[in-house]
Amino acid sequence: MTNVERRITDILRAEAEAILAAPVDAAYEQALEALLGCPGKVLATGMGKAGLVARKFAAILSSTGTPAVYVHPAEAAHGDLGLVAPGDCIVAFSTSGKTREVLEMVEFARHLGAGTVIGITSHTDSDLRDISDVLVDMGVVDEPCPLGLTPSASMAVMSAISDALALVLMEQKGITRHDYGLRHHGGYLGRMARLDNT
Repeated sequence: MTNVERRITDILRAEAEAILAAPVDAAYEQALEALLGCPGKVLATGMGKAGLVARKFAAILSSTGTPAVYVHPAEAAHGDLGLVAPGDCIVAFSTSGKTREVLEMVEFARHLGAGTVIGITSHTDSDLRDISDVLVDMGVVDEPCPLGLTPSASMAVMSAISDALALVLMEQKGITRHDYGLRHHGGYLGRMARLDNT
């Protein structure tokens, strides 16, 4: 095995281990209950790389039977907060839980009648913990980055958590291939979803 192959293997292993080390507790059931009972839409938010995970989460929810949209927390301060309607649920992604734009968006969304806030974070001193109704803990994540800065393992954990929530929610809603195909009629997945409906 070359040095490059060894390093790639180490990074893949570190990220896989970080995902498996994420604590699974009652917060997941609480989050799923809130999402299942959400009378409005789901607003996913996050800044930077966490924002990319939030955007993917909203996309998966939308295609699996739960109306969802990504709200950029910085743009929310400049009018996009108008997307918030009474009863909407918020899922806020932030590894540190200290990102000012995310915290402000949650705070001001509550003024507009937003319902349950689900926070997904890692740091134990996270401010997001204090303002969330349900807190999904990512656990302590060690980054394989040689500088210890690039949050690749953190994003892998965050993404896996969001996938788990979306897929279990889909199961709880009883979404069928037909239901999926109605929301995702294009491309390969659309063709696969229609196979059982022809």
